[in-house]
Amino acid sequence: MGRMGRALAQRLLTQHFSVTVWNRTPGQAGQVVQDGATEAFTPAEAAQGADAVLMSLTDDRAVRDVMTRLVDAVPGGDDLVVADTSTVSPGTSRALRDLMPGGRFLAAPILGGPLDLVLGNARVLLGGDQMAAERLEPVWRDAFASSAYCGDDPGCAVTLKLLNNYLLMANVVLVSEVVVTAEAAGFDMAGVRNQLFRWATVPPILRNRLDDIVGGAHEGWFTTRLGAKDVRLAREVSEEHGVVLPLAHLVERLYEEAAELGWAEADIAAVVELVRRERR
Repeated sequence: MGRMGRALAQRLLTQHFSVTVWNRTPGQAGQVVQDGATEAFTPAEAAQGADAVLMSLTDDRAVRDVMTRLVDAVPGGDDLVVADTSTVSPGTSRALRDLMPGGRFLAAPILGGPLDLVLGNARVLLGGDQMAAERLEPVWRDAFASSAYCGDDPGCAVTLKLLNNYLLMANVVLVSEVVVTAEAAGFDMAGVRNQLFRWATVPPILRNRLDDIVGGAHEGWFTTRLGAKDVRLAREVSEEHGVVLPLAHLVERLYEEAAELGWAEADIAAVVELVRRERR
């Protein structure tokens, strides 16, 4: 299972929900099964008897594929609710809503990482059928620090998530440039690190990556490959609305290049290595 899917399952288990998991790659659900989840071998089996299906997948193609398989197996009269926590395009979220009988679909992108989710500190944005959102209120209340309903258009929730992620990606690049410049200027990096933790100009969300940017092995959870994908989706949303984001093109390309140069599965903090490579 992916890191976020695993964390979500673990959080639901600790809150005493009955959880059945299915993973596209067999054999990847071992830990959550040990923690108390039941493993299914098809999406239909996972959905059988469930009140809701929560999806956590890597990209638009995977989400569309799994949703199609799920809808084909669910009776039209079933009152199952599907909530997608994946980071995808607004168009994909709207297409998923249209696929689901009765429109019982929610976009439910998560703000926070796996550890935030496990500890109950993550937040969730909700878009789509309001009655479906209200039916799953116990999930949002018990699994997350807070939830925010963004309206009946599921695309609105994922748009906000994409903008949030774009802010993160761009700020990681900026801090990487600052760190490498300080290195080149001969500063003691332990002192610089301490300063960065105190500067008001460094957003709190970056503090869990500062050590990795300064001198880590980039073994975090949010890969450069997925970072590039999210920036691309944010850029495409802006362009659909007539807004050109010059910085987004640069940020997107940096994460793509990091992935191409061997850091595809490394944390987004690995973008600092590109800045170091360019140092003359």
